Amino acid sequence: MTRPAATLAGPPRPPQPGTPRRPRRVAMLSVHTSPLHQPGTGDAGGMNVYIVELARRLAAIDIEVEIFTRATSAALPPVVGLAPGVLVRHVDAGPYEGLAKEDLPTQLCAFTHGLMQAWAGHRPGHYDLVHSHYWLSGHVGRLAAERWGVPLVHAMHTMAKVKNAALAEGDTPEPEVRVIGETQIVGAADRLIANTDKEAGELLRHYDADTGRVAVVHPGVNLDVFRPADGRAAARARLGLPQDAFVPLFTGRIQPLKAPDVLLRAVARLLEERPQLRERTVVPVVGGPSGSGLAKPEGLRKLAAALGIADVVRFWPPVGQQELADWYRAASVLVMPSRSESFGLVAVEAQACGTPVIAAEVGGLPVAVRHGTSGVLVAGHDPVDYARALGAFVRDPSLSDRMGDAAARHARFFGWDTAASATAEAYTEAIHERHLRLFRGGVGSVLASRP
Repeated sequence: MTRPAATLAGPPRPPQPGTPRRPRRVAMLSVHTSPLHQPGTGDAGGMNVYIVELARRLAAIDIEVEIFTRATSAALPPVVGLAPGVLVRHVDAGPYEGLAKEDLPTQLCAFTHGLMQAWAGHRPGHYDLVHSHYWLSGHVGRLAAERWGVPLVHAMHTMAKVKNAALAEGDTPEPEVRVIGETQIVGAADRLIANTDKEAGELLRHYDADTGRVAVVHPGVNLDVFRPADGRAAARARLGLPQDAFVPLFTGRIQPLKAPDVLLRAVARLLEERPQLRERTVVPVVGGPSGSGLAKPEGLRKLAAALGIADVVRFWPPVGQQELADWYRAASVLVMPSRSESFGLVAVEAQACGTPVIAAEVGGLPVAVRHGTSGVLVAGHDPVDYARALGAFVRDPSLSDRMGDAAARHARFFGWDTAASATAEAYTEAIHERHLRLFRGGVGSVLASRP
């Protein structure tokens, strides 16, 4: 007579570690800004581009991505298909409009509740991993990962301690609640994604991160959109810019952290030294107020007037990627005097279009820009130094073309396919290590239960 299967089973077997495997589906969290928002205004910037491009490329290698973000309008559909294999899910958390990023910590419980409701509609094991972006998402992510029994992968994008060490005069420091929150997330994450070796070092130095849990993955650039194409002359014709103009470009969010004022002060000094240059200089500022810049949205215009260069500075609202690529191509040089940058996607986008970059030697910009080859790195934020760097492009107009060619070659090393592959590897390692911990814990508990 055959015994019932239950009597043959014996003591429960601990989970087997198995072979490392990629996740099938990832819950990606972006609480404070939606991947559907236009980069360059409000809180939308490089992180939005990062999330969209990474999600698309992960889906292309058979990792489905569902991005959870806070709903900012009652008219938004609950779910939006961003690309094949990529969904954006809108979570109701707090008032739709008028809620500043600084107020969002009060809505994290509501967001977590909405996330759990969405998860409850699926079978167990629907998500294999949580990937959170920015500290607000990290708080939600560590609760979700614990509840679902899956690994947490977190990308800081910016860090409070790093930003506070490089504040512009009059800028608002990041609050202590963020510092505490980031410290807790670093301790909870199975993997931390750093953009550069320098950012990895900052995680270790400022937050005592575990070296074995930090993975360095350079962000990518969409090389199909950002490319030299038909060149500077054609781009200037499309944008209505003079063919013989000197065009130092700023693009991005207008806030003290990005330091567009440094460019304006540098241009004012350059024109003071070379007054004949004024009639052929155009300084485009493409972007919108953000962060602490929202308190004085007209501040940069007023500064241009006070410096006597309002006639050469032109302000444009944020634009889509195709038009942004034309602005890069049309520029003589992109100027990026940021006080802090975890990487600097804008710098790589410009170089991919064949435009050199003058950038501050901070954060990830020394990785994004190859000094002396694809652009110029400036130590500090003294407008005199930026004026000197601009002057080199004025004295030798062919420098834009020579460095631009090298810049386009340099940017080819930053494809999103490479970034997605490296991120998938970090996912796989996090899942495998979690399985190993469960296996070892299971073996230990079984042995401990034996007489």
